[in-house]
Amino acid sequence: MTIKWDEQATLIDLDGTAPFIGTLRDCTRHFAAFRASAQADARILLTRPVARAGRKTRTWLLNPDEIEALAARVRDGEDG
Repeated sequence: MTIKWDEQATLIDLDGTAPFIGTLRDCTRHFAAFRASAQADARILLTRPVARAGRKTRTWLLNPDEIEALAARVRDGEDG
C-alpha cells in the first residue's frame, strides 16, 4: 500500500465523534494519540482508493491495524 503522507484524508471513529480532516500524516498522528479502545473504533477515509494485497478491488478505508503500521512509520521518522 503506497499513499503519500500529504494526501488529504479523514479520520473517523465508530462512536460518532466529529471527524478529523487533514493530511494522512496528521490523521495518523491524531490516531496515535487515541487510547487503545478509541483506536479500535477508528478508520481513515482516503480521498482516493488504494490497492491492497490479497484483494481484487481497491478500497477507500484504512483499518486500525493499517493505521497503527503507519503510526509506527511516523514514530520511526520514515517519510512516505
